[in-house]
Amino acid sequence: MKKKIAVVMGGFSGEHDISINSGNEVYKALDREKYDPYRIVIEPNEWYFVADSGEHLPVDKNDFSVCVGGKKIVFDLAFVIVHGNPGENGRLQGYFDMIGMKYTTCDFYTSVLTFNKGYCNPLVRSFGVVELAKSKLIYRDQVDIDAIIAELELPVFVKPAAGGSSVGMTKVKHPDELPAAIQRALREDDQVLVEEFIEGREFGCGVIQTKTETIAFPVTEIIPIGREFFDYDAKYNGFSNEVTPAQVDEKISQQMRTAAKQLYKMLNCRGIVRFDFIYNEKKQKLYFLEVNTIPGQSAESIVPKQARAMGISTSQLYSMLIESSL
Repeated sequence: MKKKIAVVMGGFSGEHDISINSGNEVYKALDREKYDPYRIVIEPNEWYFVADSGEHLPVDKNDFSVCVGGKKIVFDLAFVIVHGNPGENGRLQGYFDMIGMKYTTCDFYTSVLTFNKGYCNPLVRSFGVVELAKSKLIYRDQVDIDAIIAELELPVFVKPAAGGSSVGMTKVKHPDELPAAIQRALREDDQVLVEEFIEGREFGCGVIQTKTETIAFPVTEIIPIGREFFDYDAKYNGFSNEVTPAQVDEKISQQMRTAAKQLYKMLNCRGIVRFDFIYNEKKQKLYFLEVNTIPGQSAESIVPKQARAMGISTSQLYSMLIESSL
């Protein structure tokens, strides 16, 4: 009997529409000979099933079921593709744990930790696997511009501590730009991470744990077009080149893939996770940038491209994820 898979998308953050795009791509790519997929959208005020006709039917939050044609549908697995809140910050995972639903992502604890860069970065630094930029975590009621300037060397990146898709992120070159950048980040979160700029090339490396092994995919180099960094437009509006496999020395590529696999295990990750790095050629050092526990899954997203470069189709990739999660 085919497994019933809830493809869960939407969410409460500025990444809602990106999640819908990712979720629809997952829904289309799932192997219909193995799985019966159902599109489930989570909104702040309602959770609903989207039928192929476009009809919206409510989700029963008591057991995460839907009633279709008078028949109650209970899912075997939640394929979570909710970027940001509540998918990447652990809230949805906590709910699924409470009702006994299996899901495809990192568990509650890892999701909470990795979503907040201010908490995750010190832990990653303690592992000694990879370098990190110097940074300072500040809170809404503890903004001290002079202290930031005294501790960190400009330019810096100012970003919400808990957030994704570069929403609310600013590159600051002059001290007088800091207040506005911090306020922009505070519109997204109550905590802000101010991080020194590391010059270098940016890379991403996807990792998946299958039933038998941990696989690090070929590395992608992310090259912004007309942008100083990989911002929202670079990610989603075509202002970047993403080269897979990256045109980089194999030794450096292997260093990133090894670091990604190590961090995946040390952070107790599950499912498909992408690690982003900066490589400084002058210093010949690799720097950890961030971990994305629910990376984008649109047709042009980085991880599906990496899998295809390895000879794994998108449908096969999702089957691997589902089988290991079950």
